[in-house]
Amino acid sequence: MNPLENAENKIAGFIYKAQILQESVANLSIKRDQKSELSFESISEKVSISYFDKTLVKEAQKMSAVYIAIASFENMLRGIIEEKLLDEKGANWWNSPAVSADIRNGAERKMEEEKQNRWHTPRGLRPIYFTELKDLVSIICKPQNWDFFVDLFGDPDWVKHSVKSLERSRNVIMHSGQLSLGPKQASSLMLPCSGVDDFAGTYRSCLDRLVG
Repeated sequence: MNPLENAENKIAGFIYKAQILQESVANLSIKRDQKSELSFESISEKVSISYFDKTLVKEAQKMSAVYIAIASFENMLRGIIEEKLLDEKGANWWNSPAVSADIRNGAERKMEEEKQNRWHTPRGLRPIYFTELKDLVSIICKPQNWDFFVDLFGDPDWVKHSVKSLERSRNVIMHSGQLSLGPKQASSLMLPCSGVDDFAGTYRSCLDRLVG
């Protein structure tokens, strides 16, 4: 290996480890603060949920389970990408050709913007946590990266169609919409999730690939 490249890798590795340590310290601080963290009931009282129509609140509570599932899935996927590319590309993987400039610049721009909102808990200290679902799919399915993920996902088309379906459900929930609570309406992963049953089927299929 070129001595200069070796030195650059060592520096990148040092910086990355420093970022991990910084995030670990931040997480410890968050855990310490959790002892005084407000309960759901306390938060509900502070934001005056009791003033709203009970039917609207009940429907929103049902959809909160879908939000929890999608948020957890997104962060699991980010963790898998980070772990795989760190192993294969080294500490500087985020700035390597493994991640397109558009995705990298978009995530870093959001990261900088959110630093201005000090009253918000940061999503994370690394840019991968500021990517969108479609960005994660692009990273996984990028030809030069696919060999690192093929054992998990098997087929790039499956990844694209399945995650796109989940993303449509995510967008419905994030814009205060609801998924149908009726029987399954879609029979193919090529179609958007149109109800909770559809979402659950697609979600379980994705989750099974990740956790076995």
